[in-house]
Amino acid sequence: MKKNMILRVVFLLTSSVLFLNCSDKLNEEQELVVIQGDIDYTSAEGAQGALIGAYRAFQSVGWEQIPLISVRGDDVNSGGKGDQQGFADTDSFIYDNNYWMYNSLWQSWFQDVLQITVQIDQLKAFKENGVDAKLIDQYIAECKTLRAFVTLQLSKVFGDVYKIDTPDQTQIEVLPKDEIMQWISEQMDEAVPNLLDVNPALRGDIPGGITKYTAYTVKAMANLELKNYQAVADAAGEVIKSNKFELYNDFYNLFKIPGKLAKENILEIQYSDFGQSSGENVGHLYAFYGSQNWTPAVAGATSGWGFYEPSKKFIKFMLDRNETVRLETSVLFTDAGIDELIADGYTSLPSFVSNTTRDGDRINNYSRALFASGKHYLPSVQLTPGRTSYGTNKNYTVIRYSEVLLMYAEALTRGANGTAGTADQAVNTVRLRAKMGTLSGVTTQDVLDEKFAELAMEWGIRYYDMVRLEKVNELNYEGRSFTMEKRFLPYPQAQIDQSFILRDYINNN
Repeated sequence: MKKNMILRVVFLLTSSVLFLNCSDKLNEEQELVVIQGDIDYTSAEGAQGALIGAYRAFQSVGWEQIPLISVRGDDVNSGGKGDQQGFADTDSFIYDNNYWMYNSLWQSWFQDVLQITVQIDQLKAFKENGVDAKLIDQYIAECKTLRAFVTLQLSKVFGDVYKIDTPDQTQIEVLPKDEIMQWISEQMDEAVPNLLDVNPALRGDIPGGITKYTAYTVKAMANLELKNYQAVADAAGEVIKSNKFELYNDFYNLFKIPGKLAKENILEIQYSDFGQSSGENVGHLYAFYGSQNWTPAVAGATSGWGFYEPSKKFIKFMLDRNETVRLETSVLFTDAGIDELIADGYTSLPSFVSNTTRDGDRINNYSRALFASGKHYLPSVQLTPGRTSYGTNKNYTVIRYSEVLLMYAEALTRGANGTAGTADQAVNTVRLRAKMGTLSGVTTQDVLDEKFAELAMEWGIRYYDMVRLEKVNELNYEGRSFTMEKRFLPYPQAQIDQSFILRDYINNN
């Protein structure tokens, strides 16, 4: 994103055309609190401010929220125990609904959902007061898509959740997960006709912003949860047939600075330090993912906290497949981790399996984990000179075109009709970028294996696939005990105590 766009976002938010106070407590009378200032409904700039506020809500995702979404899969482990014992317990399917991370995810993201909904309502007032109707319809569709994505993630985590499509909190209700997914699919049908027909990276107004292909992808994701595979094939097929997306040719750098606004990225959260050594820095706190102890190629670059670890099960799966490109990208190795692999019989490791990355950062042994996530790693040599925080200036990848290709392929292997090529073609497109041989007669298991290799440690995709397909044994690894009764996190106790809507739903179901 260009500097002037980032600054414009910051200015509009500071001006508070309209915003939600995300720190206010929920209460019996008003569970989610909205604060509004005076609004000039004839102003096109004010309308854009309402839209930018929705993006800002999404951009400000907390450091703890995506790891919580992801940690239960067999691709990733919590790093260590101690000061985040609840996170480690969650990884082992031991749930405590008083754990603060559960409440943070629920409250913060539903506050964001309500904020976006309020902005949709305000955008309608701009339209009624003569601001370009086509533009306002586009803005509303973008907000709906962001709202749908966040609601989808919350429902995958908690199951039955709020459907918020009105700022009138007396009309908010909790719906079963399948009804939430169907509502999301219908919302995307409404959004698609009003969205821009362009790769997000090529948007001139908001580079990386929502387009119709983001909405198609969210629709495919919702229908995947519903096991409506024809709808998955149809929605994903629209993205593929558009010919507006392509896989970035360098998987390693896709997750680093060169991969910002790659044509593969269907949705990514934009961050920037504006290329300056100090001053304004719109960024994400990546330290949670980073190794706890490293010797960076650039002296002074800080290490991480060590709480997010690729599993040995995933690493062995990749070694058994002779993966190179994706394994090097996905995993940072310590000497202790390498020694454990050797002790487990992997005595002929490829040369890239080293405690020193290709960019010269040495990952030293540390107490919390044996490995760290390479997808959340930014080489110290890619930091803007003068910046030292782990991963700062790195975008957060949310949805990639490779995921669309693999959803499409799975749908076809399950009997759906496709109009955007064969399952073999979709899978082999992904495999060729990874320097893996092509397959013929692709099966559903082939697709699931490809998703494991391609999308590990990203947004819990692996976990939710295994839950959707009730592959309990895959999640029973390294001493864990999973049953389908544990597929959802429990509702946070703080929300049960404060939310009459949620409390009534629990009491009546």
